[in-house]
Amino acid sequence: MRWADQDPYGHVNNTQYLAYLEQARVDLFFRQAGEQGLASFERGVVIARHEIDYLRQVVYRAEPLCVELWCAAIRAASFVVEYEIYDGPAVGAPLVARARSRCVLYDLAAERPRRLDEAERAFLEAHAEPAAGAA
Repeated sequence: MRWADQDPYGHVNNTQYLAYLEQARVDLFFRQAGEQGLASFERGVVIARHEIDYLRQVVYRAEPLCVELWCAAIRAASFVVEYEIYDGPAVGAPLVARARSRCVLYDLAAERPRRLDEAERAFLEAHAEPAAGAA
């Protein structure tokens, strides 16, 4: 969190959550994918939709929030990233928001959607939501 993320009411402004989600996605699709030798997400991923459910307010402090994310609804040219944001990095920190982003693979040069390739699909599936009841 940054000091500037606060609004006049003394809590983190709702619009800042989009930046937190973006940072988590960038970490997954650029840093982690790049470390695995997969740079194709850099060709283009655009956001078609965001949804955020705010569950409790967050007050600024120096300690970071924790954003957990996973991939769901993987289709031919799109997928959904689901998130849970916790008020702190410690186990048991309160859940403050849930969110979803519909991502579309996009060919920036051709200015149109493109299909997932096999490596991208495998990467997304490796970061998919665990099956219900899995430990």
